[in-house]
Amino acid sequence: MKRITTIIATLALALSAFAQTPEEIISRMEEEMDKHESEGIIMNVDIKIPILGTISSRTWTLGDKMRMEAKSMGKTIINWDDGTTSWTYDADKNELEIEDSKPSTKSDEGDAEMFKGVTDGYDVSIKKETDDAWHIHCKKSKTNKEKDDPKNMDIVVAKGTYFPKSLSAKMSGVTLTMKDIAFGVKEEEVTFDQGKYSGATIVDKRANDTQGR
Repeated sequence: MKRITTIIATLALALSAFAQTPEEIISRMEEEMDKHESEGIIMNVDIKIPILGTISSRTWTLGDKMRMEAKSMGKTIINWDDGTTSWTYDADKNELEIEDSKPSTKSDEGDAEMFKGVTDGYDVSIKKETDDAWHIHCKKSKTNKEKDDPKNMDIVVAKGTYFPKSLSAKMSGVTLTMKDIAFGVKEEEVTFDQGKYSGATIVDKRANDTQGR
């Protein structure tokens, strides 16, 4: 019996040597995302806002280009942005609004940015582990003085690929969930084609007030 106990203890010790810390898992996740960044990323984003309800969207991002299809209360809005021009189509009004892109900052570079530098300013721990994923909880550190950073985030990382499966966070009463994450975006998926909306009413709000770009 003592021999069996010794064997079990030895195996447990050997397995623990292969165990990964949540910091190592997240670091590997970030590495894998960087490897596939040039392919573009696709994800679903749900934003739950008190009283207004949930806004669901699907986004495609490739380099400086982005397309987002959002739905809320039965209304559909599609937005394209190439870093210079932004096009927003309101399906209900059959209206196309064209604007200059807003100056890029780190905070609005895209939803995928939330997956980068996760351990910066956060204490992370493995909340649960399943056969196919790690469920990691990120708690804002006491030393983190960034007021806009959420107090808590939960990230699910797939075993094998180390791709993120989801990220959820709550900020100022608003709950954000990113899920169904995949890589591989085609250029045409993020390129605006005004010919497809030739019958729409155009509202041009660009500074130079020219039609189409």
